[in-house]
Amino acid sequence: MPHYDICILGAGPGGATAALHLANAGQRCLLLDRAAFPRDKTCGDALSGKVINELKRIEPGLHAKLAASPIQIPSWGIDFIAPNGRKLSIPFKPKFDKTQDATAGHVAKRIDFDNFLVEEVRQRPEIDFRENVDVARTERTPEGWQLFDKAGQEIATCRLLLVANGAQSEFARKVAGHALEPDHHCAGLRTYYDGVAGLSPDNFIELHFIKDFLPGYLWVFPLPNGQANVGVGMLSKTVADKKVNLRQRLDEMLTTHPELAPRFANATRLGSVKGFGLPLGSKRRALSGPGYFLLGDAGSLIDPFSGEGISHAMVSGRHAATWAIEAVTKQDFSPEFLKNYDKAVYNRLGQELRLSRVMQRLLNFPSLFNIVANRAVNNPTLAATLSMMFMDLDLREQLRKPSFYFKLFFGGK
Repeated sequence: MPHYDICILGAGPGGATAALHLANAGQRCLLLDRAAFPRDKTCGDALSGKVINELKRIEPGLHAKLAASPIQIPSWGIDFIAPNGRKLSIPFKPKFDKTQDATAGHVAKRIDFDNFLVEEVRQRPEIDFRENVDVARTERTPEGWQLFDKAGQEIATCRLLLVANGAQSEFARKVAGHALEPDHHCAGLRTYYDGVAGLSPDNFIELHFIKDFLPGYLWVFPLPNGQANVGVGMLSKTVADKKVNLRQRLDEMLTTHPELAPRFANATRLGSVKGFGLPLGSKRRALSGPGYFLLGDAGSLIDPFSGEGISHAMVSGRHAATWAIEAVTKQDFSPEFLKNYDKAVYNRLGQELRLSRVMQRLLNFPSLFNIVANRAVNNPTLAATLSMMFMDLDLREQLRKPSFYFKLFFGGK
C-alpha cells in the first residue's frame, strides 16, 4: 500500500485549502473524499470576506477567478432584523461603489464552491486526489496511521493525518473525543427557493431574529439565477428542551410572519428541506493529538453567532498545512509539537469566537438584543464590529483594546 507523510480526509474547503497550501510548498499529500465532486453540502452558502482573504492566500488570482464565475453573486453586506423588526443594514465596506470596488463577499451554492476548489486541486500534481474512497476505519501505528475501507482493505498509510471530514466526523468523535454537546451544537435546516420577493438589490444576506423563535434565527441569502437559500438554526439544547419542530416552525414563519409571508407568497420551494448539525466553536477544544490535526467542522470551529464555517475551515486548513510541513521537516509528530497548530488556529480565531459566543447569548434576551440593534444605528463602533466579524478586517487588534469595549457597549457618535 502507498505511504505518505501527509494524508487529508475530506476535500471540502478545509481539506482542499490544506492540500493546495501543501502543494504550493512542494509537499506531496494524499487527499481522500468519500464522495465524487461536484457534490452537495447542506449549508447557508455565504462566502464572507474571510473566505476572500483565504482564497488570495492560496493564490493571488484565485478570488478574481471566483468573482468572474457565474456560480456566484457578489454580496455587499448584511441585514440584521432585530426581534422588534428594526433592520440594521451593515455594508461590508462603508459607502461601497459596486462599479469600482472589489467584491466584498459572495453567495454560491456549496455544490459549486467546493467543486471550484476541487478543480484547483485536480490541477496540482503534488496532490494525489482520490474520490469515492470511504475511509471506514483508522488505526494508529508506531509509524503513524493505517487507513481502511469498509471491506477492511488497507487504503494507505501516513505519518500525519489531517482530518477534515466534516461535522459528522467519526474520527473527531471516537478518536479525538469531541462529544456532541447540545449547548455547543446547532441544529439547522436549509432549502432553496425561487421567486422570493424583496431581495436586496445589493445582495445583502439577511439574518432574521424573530421574537418567538429566539434564541434561533432565520436566514435568507440571495443566490445566482434569482434563487435564495433559506433556512433556520437553533441551539440543539434549546431544540431538545423546548421540543421545537424546526421544519414546522420554518413553514410557519414563512407563511404567517407579517414581513416574510408576503415575500414568500408566490415563491416556489426547490427540492426538499435538508437538516444538518453545526458543532460550534463556543467551547475551546483540542485540535490535535498524536499524529493528527482536526480541521474546520471536524474541529468544532463554526462561528456560534453567525453559523459561518467555510472561512474557519479554510483558516484551519492553511495553518494545518504550515505545521504539517514543520512536522515533516523536523520528523516530529508528537502531540506536544503538534499543539503548535492549535495555538496558531486559536490565535487567529479565538477572540472572535469568544465575542460571537457573547452575541449568541444575547439571543436569549430579546429586549437586550433590540437595544443593541437600536444602538448600532448610532454607534459606529458596534456597527463596524458586526461588519468586521464577516470581513476579517482588524477585529483581532480591536479586541485587545479595553477602550474598544467601552465604545462597543456605551459609545455613541
